[in-house]
Amino acid sequence: MSDPAYIGLGGNVGDVAATFARAAAEIAALTGVAEVRLSSLYVSAPQGPVRDQPQFLNAVAEVRFTSWRHGPPVGRFLRALLEIERRLGRDRAHERPMGPRPIDLDLLVWGDRSVFEPGLVVPHPRLRERAFALAPLVELAPDLEVPGAGPAAALLAGLPDQGVRKLIRSGTV
Repeated sequence: MSDPAYIGLGGNVGDVAATFARAAAEIAALTGVAEVRLSSLYVSAPQGPVRDQPQFLNAVAEVRFTSWRHGPPVGRFLRALLEIERRLGRDRAHERPMGPRPIDLDLLVWGDRSVFEPGLVVPHPRLRERAFALAPLVELAPDLEVPGAGPAAALLAGLPDQGVRKLIRSGTV
């Protein structure tokens, strides 16, 4: 199997936990995906300029692949994630940046890859400042090294308290 990819899931509109479960099932159904593991669910306050919105639920999915030595082509995988978002009710064209949304899928880390393409940077450029992404990531992969940044656990430990709380445990799809 290839190195796993880690995808951040976030949302604050509708039944977010059910939307996360559907997203994980759709990711698991993609060609070449062997397994998807979900972290626990975490709750966090909205980030950025749009503060007048519900709290977010967050999780991380660990995706393991079988069909490709190093996983699928990154552009193809990103397009599949964006299509899953669309099917689950996200309308990027009509939403406020950093505003309410039913689902957000962010490619956080993919093995030791560093990707710099139009519309995609891996590791995620703001991962090291986001406890809502790091906490579930560390839960799934406590020894993960984030390329160019160091151990994910150390990144999380170095952040000030952002009020991120674990809610419930999830599992494998």
